[in-house]
Amino acid sequence: MIHLRQAVIVEGKYDVIRLSNVIDALILKTDGFGIFKDKEKQKLLRRLGEERGLIILTDSDSAGFLIRNFIANCVPSSQCIHVYIPDVFGKEKRKDAPSAEGKLGVEGIKEEVLLEAFRKAGVTATRTDRPRDPITNIDLFEHGLSGTPNSRENRARLLERLALPARMRTGALVKLLNCFCTKEEFLETVKELGL
Repeated sequence: MIHLRQAVIVEGKYDVIRLSNVIDALILKTDGFGIFKDKEKQKLLRRLGEERGLIILTDSDSAGFLIRNFIANCVPSSQCIHVYIPDVFGKEKRKDAPSAEGKLGVEGIKEEVLLEAFRKAGVTATRTDRPRDPITNIDLFEHGLSGTPNSRENRARLLERLALPARMRTGALVKLLNCFCTKEEFLETVKELGL
């Protein structure tokens, strides 16, 4: 498994699931072409690029290259690493038929091929900035940010304060909080918000 500081950007949820077995990093999905209209996610990618760097890993079909190029135009090239999967023809197990171009996407590529794609892109570094005391789902619950009657409103206030996308789900929020702040900074912010 590769431990990464950079955020890894993929197309969909099945790509996230696949990569979770191969890398230890923040993995975000574009929701396919949804990235083209999602200004909040574009802003988040720019911020992640500035603070941590991005690794872009899309399918090797024409749609994947459109998404890759769009992201590359949103974030300076000095902040992006491109990882390319080879053209492998076939169909993913969960699908009834192959894609229009007949190529496997990230979700269908074998783990060893994915690891090799990262190595070819020069991505083998180990993360050294992992927080010793990470922010957890329990922290969110204890501060009224999940599982409580006002958690949605409380999360909205926190997200606004931290300049993060408003529609952030709890699981993604924990990952992003651990990218952008320490537990101490998180506790200070929720204290300032009265949570």
